[in-house]
Amino acid sequence: MIESQAGLDRMFHALSDRSRRGMIDRLGRGPASVTELAAPLAVALPTVMKHLQVLEDSGLVHSEKSGRVRTYRLQQDALAAVERWVEQRKSRLTASFDRLDQYLAEEPETFSE
Repeated sequence: MIESQAGLDRMFHALSDRSRRGMIDRLGRGPASVTELAAPLAVALPTVMKHLQVLEDSGLVHSEKSGRVRTYRLQQDALAAVERWVEQRKSRLTASFDRLDQYLAEEPETFSE
């Protein structure tokens, strides 16, 4: 459980940055080189590499090097843990609202016009 929580922490940290979310969006369309991922960003290449390292450490992406080109790919089911975490909270919240709706439906009307 602790490792799972640490993994979620790394993923949420990685997703907390707009540039990294943009890289994830781009990788959702297919693999890309560092140069392709850096193109829309107004930052230096070393900064892009640091962002990519955060994404890779979080398990959201993986890379492979062929010659001089490093290519990044989105991990299959990378966001599944985040999705499960959000869905669990959404289910609890929905259940709470359902109970509130039921209570209000059973409660006699206390206000009259």
